[in-house]
Amino acid sequence: MTRHPGALTATITKGWERALHIAAGAKQVKFVEELVELMDPPELAAQNKFGNTALCFAAASGITRIAELMVSKNNELPMVRGSKGVTPLHMAALLGYRDMVWYLVSVTDPQCLTKEDYVSLIIATISTDLYDVALHIIQCKPELAVERDPNGETALHVLARKPSAFCSKNGLGVWQRCIYPSHLLFDRLLHRATEKIGIQEVFERKLKHFQALELLKCIWKQVMLLDDSQIGKLLRGPSRPLFVAAECGNFEFIVELLRSYPDLIWKVDEQSQSFFHIAVIHRQERIFKLIYQIGALKDLITSYKSTNNSNILHLAAKLAAPNRLNIVSGAALQMQRELLWFKEVEKNVQPLYKEMRDSEGRMPHMLFTQEHKALLKSGERWMKDTASSCMLVATLITTVMFAAIFTVPGGNNNDTGTPIFLKDKAFIIFSISDALALFSSVTSILMFLSILTSRYAEVDFMETLPKRLIIGLMTLFFSIASMLIAFSASFSIVHGHKIAWIIIPVALAACIPVLLFAFSQFPLVADMFHSSYGSGIFAQEPTDVLF
Repeated sequence: MTRHPGALTATITKGWERALHIAAGAKQVKFVEELVELMDPPELAAQNKFGNTALCFAAASGITRIAELMVSKNNELPMVRGSKGVTPLHMAALLGYRDMVWYLVSVTDPQCLTKEDYVSLIIATISTDLYDVALHIIQCKPELAVERDPNGETALHVLARKPSAFCSKNGLGVWQRCIYPSHLLFDRLLHRATEKIGIQEVFERKLKHFQALELLKCIWKQVMLLDDSQIGKLLRGPSRPLFVAAECGNFEFIVELLRSYPDLIWKVDEQSQSFFHIAVIHRQERIFKLIYQIGALKDLITSYKSTNNSNILHLAAKLAAPNRLNIVSGAALQMQRELLWFKEVEKNVQPLYKEMRDSEGRMPHMLFTQEHKALLKSGERWMKDTASSCMLVATLITTVMFAAIFTVPGGNNNDTGTPIFLKDKAFIIFSISDALALFSSVTSILMFLSILTSRYAEVDFMETLPKRLIIGLMTLFFSIASMLIAFSASFSIVHGHKIAWIIIPVALAACIPVLLFAFSQFPLVADMFHSSYGSGIFAQEPTDVLF
């Protein structure tokens, strides 16, 4: 570059990029630093074929240091627009680079940004989870909270589609879910001390939730300054935030809106459906459970009928979308979940609506049977396949344990016929665990046999079949554990006096199959236990959630 100064400004690609463009896009900080030192300030503003400067490439790379090097030599760069008239700040926001966005916010002249730029920037930052940036902009320019972008959407519309922005434990481990509600997570010292043991992710989620909730409150505060007609217009198109939130399961979003504007419960869409109806269609149980918070008004809400004369129970009778069915594993549990939904909605409608026919003459229970015919068959097949596989294992355990009790380790005394190690503690453990393995495996066989011979009616998937499968799996697990204990005890009797040190490694190795079985089947058993014995998916929310 020093020998050939012209190389600094020469275009080296078909897109008219120069060396600085390429280095910035490739995230080569040291090379960029050397190039910037050799270049004059105006040369840094050179644009490629599409109008992008090297700072645009730096913004797209997310490396803040590269942007700092360029802006320190030419502070006009942040105001030079790139392709399609987009600023480097907007590019960084679209790609979700928080540090880069904050830096470019600090060096971009606000006078060079139009109202449309700010609105697009708000939408972009919300879309990429940069809620702190969006909150900063709206706090500085509150009037932008209700402005629409070229697609006709406001910040409220975008937030409605972001249930992950709000309080959510989904995707966290079991113990991380336990610590999620703790306000101590905001303590910076605790955060730093524990960032390597899994709390880092929880802290970030909690912070994101806090920022998103503050952003929603700030936006809704501006919405509430409008009159009713303007609010209605804002909530109508092109998408309806309330109904989009109900479809996505954005519980906190809906609760925040209803707390300050309760009249939203009466809003209906083009099909004359309330957001409760939308929650039923998309199987969003937390949204639907809000119906218990509105008292006697629920009788009026559930009486709404769609344009095809379907009531809310007809909507519950329809098969859920695959993404909602797949929340639980196995067709049988999916069928159980559908039945739970139908029964829960049925409890909240007037008796007349249970027999009401839609425009095609179908009553809700008839529609349920028709819609779930294929799922019922899949559930039956899944149950039978699972029961057959597990019964095979249980049968093998029964056979082995039955034979083992008559071929005791160490053999029998030739004179008395009693086991030689009868008084040995290890032999007592062997005998007890062998008997327990035998009895539990036989119980497991009987449970799986009852599943195979079941009639497989719809109602059986509600409680009967899941409970039998739970008992079968639990007794099978117990029989496997007991069998391995019996094996370890037998190994100790036969080889313990010769190589005593090997007993502990063998016992630990025997734990591996038990743990593998437990971990592989735990999600299935937990889902079934929660639905059959626990509070279920319709556990009541605290009574003060809304008001």
